[in-house]
Amino acid sequence: MGIARVPNIDILVLAVVQGITEFLPVSSSGHLILVPKLFCWPDQGLTLDVAAHVGTLIAVLLYFWRDVGNMAGGIAKIAQGKRDNRARMVWLLLVASVPALAIGFILDRWAGDALRDYRIIAGALIGFGILLYLADRMGLTVRRLEHMTAGSALAIGFFQCIAFIPGTSRSGITMTMARLLGYERQEAARFSFLLSIPTISAAGIWKGYQLWQSGDYADVERALMMVGFSAVTGFLAITFMMYWLRRASFAPFVVYRIILGLVLLYGIYVSQVPVCP
Repeated sequence: MGIARVPNIDILVLAVVQGITEFLPVSSSGHLILVPKLFCWPDQGLTLDVAAHVGTLIAVLLYFWRDVGNMAGGIAKIAQGKRDNRARMVWLLLVASVPALAIGFILDRWAGDALRDYRIIAGALIGFGILLYLADRMGLTVRRLEHMTAGSALAIGFFQCIAFIPGTSRSGITMTMARLLGYERQEAARFSFLLSIPTISAAGIWKGYQLWQSGDYADVERALMMVGFSAVTGFLAITFMMYWLRRASFAPFVVYRIILGLVLLYGIYVSQVPVCP
């Protein structure tokens, strides 16, 4: 039986791919372009796209529930007219989110699918993988999130804009900048994952608005499956990443990126493997 004929196997595979690659520095957008083409699956549609974002948002909210709770408490205090340092992280995340929100809106309106080219994905996988390795090797390991300034948050936010190029990796490029700024590996990952909350929320709200405008609410059952699978795998991916970075570097992810990029280039220029339409 072919893999495309197994009921809902596409939902399972795409949810697992989304959940894992959203938080590992290997590019979720690149994988979500490549995997359906590999199995000749049709586009998953806007409903399932929204569901995938909701699932990964749930994952990060569950893992960092203490940070989220502290930020919510800080906002509540400020709303009461009191100062509270717990709201400082909210401010940093908002500052870091502004560039990507602006660029993302522009690209969604006018760029379309112009960047969904396999050569671009391959180049981004390799190039930004090497950049991650160099940043991890050269970056100092002396700073924690308590030391972060609005300037550092804004710099990470501008780097996050590069992730609109498929193959870059949102988590990977923000961790790269954080490492260049001297933040510890775990702290770099923590800020990257927390930064995904406003980023994924904004993307989910925008796609949800597009879905509401289209009026196409089909595949509700499959959408719920997508939410569940991507939430579970996303939570496991965050747990693994935070555990891994206590003991090791980004090197294995860099190696994977380079190998995948080279395989893509080989398929494009040497073997000329046919691609599903």
